[in-house]
Amino acid sequence: MSETRDLLREYGLRPRKGLGQNFLTDAQVVERIVAAAELAPGDSVIEVGPGLGVLTLRLAATLPAGRLRAVELDRELASRLAERLKDYPATAVVQGDILGLNPAELSAGQPYKVVANLPYYITSAVLRHFLESAAPPTRMVVMVQREVAERMTAAPGDMSLLALAVQFYGAARIMFSVPPTAFYPPPKIHSAVVRIDVYPPQERPLPNVDAATFFRVTRAGFGQKRKQLVNTLSGGLGLDKASVGVALTETGIAPTARPEDLSLADWGRVVEALAGMV
Repeated sequence: MSETRDLLREYGLRPRKGLGQNFLTDAQVVERIVAAAELAPGDSVIEVGPGLGVLTLRLAATLPAGRLRAVELDRELASRLAERLKDYPATAVVQGDILGLNPAELSAGQPYKVVANLPYYITSAVLRHFLESAAPPTRMVVMVQREVAERMTAAPGDMSLLALAVQFYGAARIMFSVPPTAFYPPPKIHSAVVRIDVYPPQERPLPNVDAATFFRVTRAGFGQKRKQLVNTLSGGLGLDKASVGVALTETGIAPTARPEDLSLADWGRVVEALAGMV
């Protein structure tokens, strides 16, 4: 904590709320994040939102023969962090918006992992950016809001569009929780570190389901909270309600079911049943 304050004072900087700058200060949390990533010395890693570099420096030391790209939006922080990393030639700081950068280019076309304390205001967008990429990572270990972590790893009964978006591409689990006191300034919420082991495309739970169609249907399904599936799908997709009801019944799913009660496999059956209509 004192080191973080000293660095900010030395650089003449203050945390920018608009960029979600809550700097990680707990060394034990850093060690647990790195351990969760299970890094080999030659791995390639992309970090998002490195800030002052407490995690970056630990990653750089762990990857003596690897490749680390730390993507920082804040121009001043990126410049300062590059100075701190000058003794690590395999590590580079990329100044820019991660959502505008191509993961394949950042990883130089090599397999890679994402390890990051994500800026919370763009968590969902960053997850989609990597998981939906033509060159997705093999693993993601990310710090997010604890509520978001619980949504990402939810089971039927509490499913959400975010849960489906993550679980379509990988196996997600919460590794550990992190209190506000691990950051400066401390946020008003608790955090959690989630690990997503990304499936190779041919090993996804729904390998024969088109991703674009899947998410078009599921977005419609979750368009109205706590509504019956037949109503949300027919309304969201502009389909005849009776036809949707028949299609659902033929898959063994009740038209009166709620979207949050369906599993990933259930949604796969729904998408296949409606594929000829959408």
